[in-house]
Amino acid sequence: MNELERWANFYLLMAAAAATLIGLLFVVITLGAERKVAAGAARISLYLTPTVIYFGSVLFLAALLTIPSHTRLTAALCVCLGGFLGLAYSASFYVRRGLKQSYYDQRNLILYAVFPFAAYGLVVAGGILFFHQPQLGLNLVAAGMLLLLALAIRNSWAIAIDVAAAPPGQL
Repeated sequence: MNELERWANFYLLMAAAAATLIGLLFVVITLGAERKVAAGAARISLYLTPTVIYFGSVLFLAALLTIPSHTRLTAALCVCLGGFLGLAYSASFYVRRGLKQSYYDQRNLILYAVFPFAAYGLVVAGGILFFHQPQLGLNLVAAGMLLLLALAIRNSWAIAIDVAAAPPGQL
């Protein structure tokens, strides 16, 4: 399919970035695991799972869209499936954690509830539009993937700062 072939480099770049950053995230967690776990570990777990999910979503979407035998219908269905799974995760994350835990401030509520939901919404909208207007749909999917990558990088930075700033035994 010609539309997806023109985007191949973008998807390869996104997949490489997500995979590399997942690896670096596990290095940071391994270094942090050498310290004794204390009260601050709850903050890291708040960041960790969504971060891995966001990086994994970008990697998953990029991998799905580089399958060479896609038709327009199968590509649209794959993108929509990935987007709907992300929407479900974002909603469940908010319900499970957002209502039970107090966020540090309103900014964290936006970062963990609104932006991911919007990113996955862009992916779903892009998947739907891809069937009728491929370039517009792929642009929306790309915007959603970039937003997820940016959110995951922000969360990774917060994890790295928490691990690096905490003295041994205080994490």
